[in-house]
Amino acid sequence: MREIETSAITQAVAQLCQQANFELGEDVIAALKQAEQTEESELGREVLNRLLENARIARQESLPLCQDCGTAVVFLEIGQDAHITGGDLYDAIGEGVRQGYTQGYLRKSIVSQPFSARVNTGDNTPPVIYTDIVPGDRLRITVISKGGGAENMSRVAMLKPGEGRSGIIDLAVRTVGEAGGKACPPVIVGLGIGGTIEQAMLLAKKALLRQVARPSPDPEVAELEQEALARINDLGVGPLGLGGRATALAVHAETAPTHIASLPVAVNLQCHSARHREITL
Repeated sequence: MREIETSAITQAVAQLCQQANFELGEDVIAALKQAEQTEESELGREVLNRLLENARIARQESLPLCQDCGTAVVFLEIGQDAHITGGDLYDAIGEGVRQGYTQGYLRKSIVSQPFSARVNTGDNTPPVIYTDIVPGDRLRITVISKGGGAENMSRVAMLKPGEGRSGIIDLAVRTVGEAGGKACPPVIVGLGIGGTIEQAMLLAKKALLRQVARPSPDPEVAELEQEALARINDLGVGPLGLGGRATALAVHAETAPTHIASLPVAVNLQCHSARHREITL
């Protein structure tokens, strides 16, 4: 049994929150550069150039990539042979978010009462935490700062099984088209297909963590991703909704077995500021 101290977890989460908000991943940078090279719209190319400049300044100056520093969503993979010591695991993660958002001067966006007073908690807590138990004795922590604009434009639907592949693609295309510039394109589209309705949404969010433009290892799913991306980029929404072909950088789909009467599909949109970082303790 390997012991992992909660103090180390708190420190790691605090660092991840700041790194995610200051440093855009190299895979996202590469995808934006590729989009700039192939964008047909002059205005679209200028927007993409500014997004890349923004990412460069944020990294150099340790400044937030976006004024919306997002909800802190934390994915945990806990080895079944690991033992967390020194306190409560979820409390340690919450404290890490509090420290990271405070020390990094990141905007605090969480309100405690969702439909009434909507009082800001003042430290961006509580985070949203998902936990998986996996083989081994390590703890893998992934923090994604999920902005409200793209999250607001996400959708979930219970399709008829007969709608199948075409229905899934139609839903993804319709969701991005209706979002327009509100989701701050170019977006990354996470698709969750199958399972139950809540599992589909979780699959869609996990899909956003995949390296940008890396296709699914399942050839059938990879083909669906490619067709959905092509149709989305034919919409003409373009960077920041100002027109062009670079409406999406990638479509990532994750699937799960489902009931014979069901076809749950979730579309979780991620703006161009695709911020996440991970560490293994």
